[in-house]
Amino acid sequence: MKSTHLSLIAGAAVLAAVTGFATVTAPGAPAETGAKSAALLPVERSSLVCPAPSGSDLAETRYTAFTPAGEGGEAEGAAELKPALPVVDDEDETDPKKAKKAEEAAKKAKEKAEKPVLAVKEPGKPVTAEADGASAPALAGTATGKLAPGWTAQQTTEVGAGGARGLLGVTCTAPDTDFWFPGASTATSRQDYIHLTNPDDSAAVADIELYGPEGALTSEVGDGITVPARSSVAVLLSTLTSEAVDLLTAHVTTRSGRIGAVVMSAEDGAGSDWITASEDPSGSLVLPGIPADATSVQLVAYAPGEDDADVRVRLVGKNATFSPAGNATLHIKSSMTAAVDLKDVTRGEPGSLLLTPVRKERATPIVAALRVVRGKGEKQEVAYIPATGPVGARASVPDNGAKDATLSLTAPGATAKVKVTASAGSEGGEPVVETYTVKAGTTLAVTPKAPDGLKGAYALTVETTSGGPVHASRMLARTVGGVQMFTVQTLPDDRGTVEVPVARQDLSVLDD
Repeated sequence: MKSTHLSLIAGAAVLAAVTGFATVTAPGAPAETGAKSAALLPVERSSLVCPAPSGSDLAETRYTAFTPAGEGGEAEGAAELKPALPVVDDEDETDPKKAKKAEEAAKKAKEKAEKPVLAVKEPGKPVTAEADGASAPALAGTATGKLAPGWTAQQTTEVGAGGARGLLGVTCTAPDTDFWFPGASTATSRQDYIHLTNPDDSAAVADIELYGPEGALTSEVGDGITVPARSSVAVLLSTLTSEAVDLLTAHVTTRSGRIGAVVMSAEDGAGSDWITASEDPSGSLVLPGIPADATSVQLVAYAPGEDDADVRVRLVGKNATFSPAGNATLHIKSSMTAAVDLKDVTRGEPGSLLLTPVRKERATPIVAALRVVRGKGEKQEVAYIPATGPVGARASVPDNGAKDATLSLTAPGATAKVKVTASAGSEGGEPVVETYTVKAGTTLAVTPKAPDGLKGAYALTVETTSGGPVHASRMLARTVGGVQMFTVQTLPDDRGTVEVPVARQDLSVLDD
């Protein structure tokens, strides 16, 4: 007689390893508060995509990838980011010589795309690669085994002059099917490109919708945009509509497949940076990490449902939470983008913005982002801060230098404690661990201690150890040509673990 055991635990573990989505922790809560009927297992596979860094020949880009040290399973695994394939014109080429030349170019591009630009070899140590000019590629890749939990990547680009001037930073994103971008624009003073990157072996089809202060913008070319397999496509927003709108909300969805999406924004006289997607629509949102010396802050919000939203606007400052004078509330009409100029709202102190419903029983979901400026006149530099989820159990951000990073930690509810680990450097150095207490209703801005003997770039990992939820962001700042360039990246939970139900009974099937 032969016995075949079909374990519910094993089945659930396989499902969790394949999907790698849900975590056992509630948003912002430490891991120990998770459901007792579930077990925590590290994800076994993670995917990331990074957009093409810049269209400027003056661009200098550094890619950095990192997996935090910790429980990552027994499998060795791999973590590689490879170049995306170039998009090839589908029109038939009638000239035999040109056809052969195109075929050879495509073959070389495919061979190049098989060679990793970044390959993480061990948890706890970042790896870097550099690329110059406009030819730096978009990247896509996968991490498996012990290198998958918390795997993250960042690209930082410095452009010293020209229309794309600025320090541009973006955290590479997990592929998805739905993205919201408040703060985008079709104004004549802006050039905003949505970069759509497809990591998979089959084509994806995406739609782009634009919503301004008066509702949906007329567009006949934003539907059915094909993103070829393992390729990246950049779409200039102003080519999708004849309407020039200063601040709007872009919505990207896919009809088939999945993509990574992010907006590259260049603004006349104010520099350039990436706009990353807002947290999913929610009745309450946190936008962390407004620099203390911000000279201009604009809030852009959108209500995607059928109901209008009435929102309380509060600044979570260094010592307390309060409503900005004259901007205590914001009314957002359904399917319309609302913008408010908060000016120099932080007044010399670091802060974060907290959006909550005026009436708790009517928490209309919204998305939101901040357009933030440092400096004035010709010395202006712009960056964007989207609404983001809490750090939760753990979040990491790579590519920090010895003195160019500022970490913002916001506790909008209860007091919380966090552990911050500065990893080993990419070329040497020993990790350093610090612990911070973030008081309820305040924002704490700190300059993290760099690793001992740092060489190269390092990663920061933030872990919530007790108390309420903490929202975080990291600002990189460099002065280039007298301009205080900066970029801000948020730190939502890395979803490095998944919730696996614990079976109460092991079901077995007996075969004779």
